[in-house]
Amino acid sequence: MDYEYIVVERPVEGVALVRLNRPKQYNALNLQVLTELAHAFESLDKDEGVRAIVLTGNDKAFAAGADIKEMITRTSAEMKSAPFVAGWDAVAMARKPVIAAVSGYALGGGAELAWACDIIIASETAVFGQPEINLGIIPGAGGTQRLARTVGKYLTMEMVLNDRRLTAEEAARFGLVNHVYPLASYLDEAIKLAAKLASRAPLAVQYAKEAVLFAFESPLRAGLQHERLLFYTLFGTEDQKEGMQAFIEKRAPEWKGR
Repeated sequence: MDYEYIVVERPVEGVALVRLNRPKQYNALNLQVLTELAHAFESLDKDEGVRAIVLTGNDKAFAAGADIKEMITRTSAEMKSAPFVAGWDAVAMARKPVIAAVSGYALGGGAELAWACDIIIASETAVFGQPEINLGIIPGAGGTQRLARTVGKYLTMEMVLNDRRLTAEEAARFGLVNHVYPLASYLDEAIKLAAKLASRAPLAVQYAKEAVLFAFESPLRAGLQHERLLFYTLFGTEDQKEGMQAFIEKRAPEWKGR
């Protein structure tokens, strides 16, 4: 598929880089962007040559939110029937690890796109926020839910009810960002981390991600049972045998992804 508003690259072996590409609109998320994003992530998730994905925008904006001009006239029924959430869902449901490389504005739907990723790398210029309240609406792609599960009730309330925005350093302090780097190196660092993830046992990485995400959606007992099931399942893979044999023989393992 030829994309108009996103660019897909392969910067290093095993890593795909998906770049939002509406610079004049600060990468505002309209229906076409979200449709292209959903298609790209679904395709990359099926691609055996891709083991980790980096999602980014540009230095000025990761994504400054949804495209308000496109949404203003829509009715409740139209919003519900249009596939607006497909892009966010495709990112969140990817089996492979997804790293958000965020610089500049990550607001509204843009912030929610970052929250849907597994790891967030930010430049020093990154700004995160959920300003939907200023438009007479609320976050609708996970902002109230993923934020509350990560930073708790009180900061989430302030961000969602009163448009509090977080700098990169504040976001890191509250556990929303993994690492903060200078503007000149944040994307390289995200790709470098993705390459490390891509070098690991593919099935183990996918199962580990599934187990951690399950913890957000289940009681502890159910989470422990699910973790144990995934743990036992990996003992039926060639990679488990190879990984342990390589450890005993003191050599680097050769992963097959099966």
